[in-house]
Amino acid sequence: MDSLVRFFRKLWILVRREKFDSELEEEMAFHREHAEEQLQAEGLPPQDAQHAARKQFGSSMRLREQSQDMVSFRFESVLQDFRFAIRQLRKNPGFTATATLMLALGMCASVAIFAFVDAALLKPLPYRDPSSLVAVFERTSGFPHSNISYPDYLDWKKQNTVFSSLEAFQHTGMILTTSSGAQPTRGARVSDGFFHTLGVTPVLGRDFAPGEDLLSAPRTVLLSYATWQQRYGGKDDVLGQTVVLNGDANVIIGVLPPDFHFAPAEPSEFWTTIHASSECDLRRSCHSMYGVARLKDGVSLSTALANVTAIAEQLEKLYPGDNMGQSAAVVTLTESIVGDIRPILFVLLCGAGLLLLIASVNVASLLLVRSESRKREVAVRTALGASRIRLTRQFVTESLVLVLAGSALGLMSAYGTMQLLTRLIPEDMLARMTFLRGLGLTPRVWAFAGVISLLAAALFSLTPTLHFSLSQIRDNLAEGSRAHAGNAWRRVGSKLVVLELATAVVLLVGAGLLGKSLYLLLHVDIGMRPDHLATLWVAAPKSNYGKDPQAIALQRRVVSQMAALPGVKSVGITTDIPVSHWGDTTWLRILGRPWHGEHNDIPERDVNPEYFMTLGAKLLRGRDFAEGEDASKPHVAIINQAFAKEYFPGEDPIGRQLSHVSVAPDPIEIVGIVEDIKEGQLDTANRSTVYIPFEQSPSNYFNVVVRTSQAEQSLLPAMRAAIRQIDADIVTPSGSSMLEVINDSQSAYMHRSSAWLVGGFAFLALLLGVVGLYGVVAYSVSQRTREIGIRMALGAQSRSVYQLVLKEAARSIAIGVAVGLVCSIAAATLMRTLLFSVRSWDVPTLAAVATVLAVSALLASYIPARRAASLDPVDTLRAE
Repeated sequence: MDSLVRFFRKLWILVRREKFDSELEEEMAFHREHAEEQLQAEGLPPQDAQHAARKQFGSSMRLREQSQDMVSFRFESVLQDFRFAIRQLRKNPGFTATATLMLALGMCASVAIFAFVDAALLKPLPYRDPSSLVAVFERTSGFPHSNISYPDYLDWKKQNTVFSSLEAFQHTGMILTTSSGAQPTRGARVSDGFFHTLGVTPVLGRDFAPGEDLLSAPRTVLLSYATWQQRYGGKDDVLGQTVVLNGDANVIIGVLPPDFHFAPAEPSEFWTTIHASSECDLRRSCHSMYGVARLKDGVSLSTALANVTAIAEQLEKLYPGDNMGQSAAVVTLTESIVGDIRPILFVLLCGAGLLLLIASVNVASLLLVRSESRKREVAVRTALGASRIRLTRQFVTESLVLVLAGSALGLMSAYGTMQLLTRLIPEDMLARMTFLRGLGLTPRVWAFAGVISLLAAALFSLTPTLHFSLSQIRDNLAEGSRAHAGNAWRRVGSKLVVLELATAVVLLVGAGLLGKSLYLLLHVDIGMRPDHLATLWVAAPKSNYGKDPQAIALQRRVVSQMAALPGVKSVGITTDIPVSHWGDTTWLRILGRPWHGEHNDIPERDVNPEYFMTLGAKLLRGRDFAEGEDASKPHVAIINQAFAKEYFPGEDPIGRQLSHVSVAPDPIEIVGIVEDIKEGQLDTANRSTVYIPFEQSPSNYFNVVVRTSQAEQSLLPAMRAAIRQIDADIVTPSGSSMLEVINDSQSAYMHRSSAWLVGGFAFLALLLGVVGLYGVVAYSVSQRTREIGIRMALGAQSRSVYQLVLKEAARSIAIGVAVGLVCSIAAATLMRTLLFSVRSWDVPTLAAVATVLAVSALLASYIPARRAASLDPVDTLRAE
């Protein structure tokens, strides 16, 4: 260490000597000249004034050497402080390890969660002037942010006066035809100015040209950067090549930048132009697209909303059959992308912040305890001439060393925690969270960690500094004053423990409420038996199965092939599997009732006759669908309980008739009522749903649901192989069990991740709070050893000693729990949007948290109480 000090000293002298000498010489000359001027003003001749000034200042060489020694001493004393701090921390490995780990723990949690907040909420979107980008939706009574129809988009684009550009996009599955057969892939259909509006330029090739999204234009496609690298080896000759998507040949014209992502349409490998040609594209009542726009300069969000809403009102008057009850919605693009996860991130950040607070308080408590044991050392150093500033600098140096060690360990742990949390996100969901790309120790995360470190260093420096005073130092030098110090520490320590326990209660209550919400969510009645159900998505090429007879024949063959597999009990077909979404709606009216053009937007599911039996759903009234009930037969439907309650309250819906508003005006007879099946997310209320026979509304895209007597995952390879035997061009992704669908659903993941993370914070907070209480009680007992020994020598029983110690601890516990419960109710109210079927003041949760914390804290206090009660009075007094 000495050699290191000498090296830095020499290095400093070599680097700074010339500049220091020049500045010193200039300053000394200034002071000499000023002294000469004053002497001349007093009447001395110039020569005598110069001589007197030189005599007054003394030898220039000596002054220069003294100044250099003083500066060198400051530099060396700083290194001495660091050397002494490291030696002190090495002499107390228990204190050093505990304080470092506590600080690292708080730093790890807060920095890791802040990194997610930064990526999702603070980092600007990777587009030109992202603040002027907005998402445009249609709005109905059931869907505040609904997708739009292509004809409505064209009218909005033409008539608006607030957007410099308005574009449409649609995320969709695609069938990629390759030399090895058909493959499933994801892509997006966009209007020609989509990338220009975002301000994104291809890194290779060109963007879509104006008019290239028209039906008459040649089909072109842009590749994502990852697709270019993985499928085409990153070769420049990819331009001009042809790729077949959904049976249509598309010419590759460009490659998107590597950092480009657009979360609402991810994951997408291929970006094609819209080429509106399907029946849905051309029908105003079919909503399948979303809008993204750029505001004109000076246009506010409210002005844009008012303008688009006015257009929607005009379209409602022009097309009452298609647009009745439809309005518009405009939100910032950032809000559209991350709005759903913002509350969860804020809750997690608050939880991590509270954990950091507890860790910091515990470290401060440890420093106070350590300060008690160093009072005589500080008193001796003061008596030997150490100034208060010199002592303060030593405390600051020790705190800096401690913070540097804790911060380094915390940052390394935070980076690992980020990677772990990212891997815990379901793959499909992570693909849509493109804003998490590049998650890590970014400059903003480094700055956040730096602020935390500086605040911690300030707290840890002030703690021992404020604890000492010159008067206390003199008193301690004279008499030691252990009793006074012990009482002072008990008063300060008890307040810190109350703060820790109250914070722990807030986190425990939050974790308890979130955990109860998760339990209730996963046990919500979904109207079926999800065990032993395997699901598989089937996408057949439109060229071979696009017509109704072809789609019906394929569906029948798929059911036959699946039913022949070993272990299969029944096979169901549906256009959308349960616990996915409430979309794919249709507009229905009830025949025989007055109708004024209102739209009843109702989810429609096209299913085969065995579907409800396969799910284990109960048919409450009426009959199931019959085999061969195709378009040539009378149109029929089965409704769920919610439908019956909403549209037929107090009536018998069996035999009543419905009709589509825009298409297929033939009457649809209600033949049955099925119990409510949770078609949408678990945390949403059941909606009115109608089920139509698959053969009356066939499609070349559908889902197979199989009830099996064996493990679902073991059957999935055989299911895929059976589909490929029918036609190698049919696309079948990997499939999953229904339990996986439920557990990996967005609502389940959001509730589960928040419950586990806050629960982890709460457990650590409980542990740190209990440890802090133990430290205060144990220190109090150590300071009162003589008092307890005298009490026992005078006849005090062990029980009274227990009461003496535990009474003091119980007071802090009671106050901490009471304050924490009040604060936790307020905190739970703020996060009520994350709770499912649980109130913020849930009494069982509050009671359980109070009991757990009180029992744990009393157990921690019992250990030093037992030690105090087992003291030998004779040994205690002899030691004193």
